[in-house]
Amino acid sequence: MAASRIVIENCAIATVDANDTEYASGYVVVADNLIESVGAGSAPTGLENVVRRVDGTGHLLTPGLVNTHHHFYQWITRGLATDHNLFNWLVALYPTWARIDESMARAAAQGSLAMMARGGVTTAMDHHYVYPRGSGDLSGAIIGAASETGVRFTLARGSMDRGESDGGLPPDFAVESLDDALAATEATVDRYHDDSFDAMTQIAVAPCSPFSVSTELMRQGAELARRKGVRLHTHGSETVEEEQFCKELFGMGPTDYFESTGWLGSDVWMAHCVHMNDSDIAAFARTGTGVAHCPSSNARLGAGIARVPDMLKAGVPVGLGVDGTASNESGELHTELRNALLVNRLGAHREAALTARQALRLGTHGGAQVLGRAGQIGSIEAGKLADLVLWKLDTLAHSSIADPVVALILGAAAPVTLSLVGGRTVVEDNHLTTVDEDVVARSTRTEARRLARITAAG
Repeated sequence: MAASRIVIENCAIATVDANDTEYASGYVVVADNLIESVGAGSAPTGLENVVRRVDGTGHLLTPGLVNTHHHFYQWITRGLATDHNLFNWLVALYPTWARIDESMARAAAQGSLAMMARGGVTTAMDHHYVYPRGSGDLSGAIIGAASETGVRFTLARGSMDRGESDGGLPPDFAVESLDDALAATEATVDRYHDDSFDAMTQIAVAPCSPFSVSTELMRQGAELARRKGVRLHTHGSETVEEEQFCKELFGMGPTDYFESTGWLGSDVWMAHCVHMNDSDIAAFARTGTGVAHCPSSNARLGAGIARVPDMLKAGVPVGLGVDGTASNESGELHTELRNALLVNRLGAHREAALTARQALRLGTHGGAQVLGRAGQIGSIEAGKLADLVLWKLDTLAHSSIADPVVALILGAAAPVTLSLVGGRTVVEDNHLTTVDEDVVARSTRTEARRLARITAAG
């Protein structure tokens, strides 16, 4: 059967390929789920089976955004503990999070995914690590929500086995035993992970953090991931307090601790990595360990400024993350493009820290690298999956910014005229086509109120 083709033309294009190729006015031809061709000027004539032509005049076409760190369940606990640092914030919210169930997890995932997708995210990720006893099939609920929304998805199946009685932060009834966590993680990989080129669902092994996970869970989790051929994810070097905790408990800093447990490597990426010294960055570069940079969450919790320019210079793979919406209430990734540039300019490198194009690369190709999918997504190149976003830049908000990439990164949030995931339309004229946003909003409000009542009742 002949391929069905979509032609997008007359738009500016930022391919984010290895040469940062851009076209002031160009075209992309999509054949079924793949990018068939991209170039300057008009699309080739004589194309067969063209089912749609999109006039991109006044628009910028980019690869779809890739989110590399999130906690979907937090959608139903937004706006709480707004003046806390990380440890106090966790202590304040764990008693609420420990009461989530399957219905809540599904609604929260729907809200998180809908907000990201309508803002240009075509590949999402969720680090879910709260599995209270008797809460139902939380992983299945989250994966189901991602399937409905229509985005590519990595579930980082998290775990915690260090509760309050063992010196950890979460309540004991919200953690799993070592054996249960490993067994459930392996079962999730076996059931859901797809390693095909156009996979919509992948699984990573993801113990939560050094202060909520035993060393044995870290070690055996790494062994499990490598035996199954999947990636590894956790939180790392987020705060000064975490560094102190690791030194007191393990006699070494976070990076050395991760290396001692098998948690550095090209199949690993870590969230935050704010407090990294030169040797830490060198270790990440040497091993190919990736970083999910979450500037808004880092600022919300007062964690600090990650050394992203130094990481990039050293060759560390870096992508962007929304992080949980209890520490980044906006819940969408375009904010992170802008804030990555702005926040890093407050650091040591000042105005030379990041450019607009580097910020765009973080949110697209960098994210694809971190998730291990740079061969399939993250840039507009023939043969890659047709995960594309067409941003409308001819409105008042961007009317006097001549450079379309600068307009996208530093201007107001641009409307999404079209978002494709594997050639399938997910957003049209700034509205989701796959789910009803109003229904999702009502569901998340209902579940947030139910969770608040359950928590108040103790």
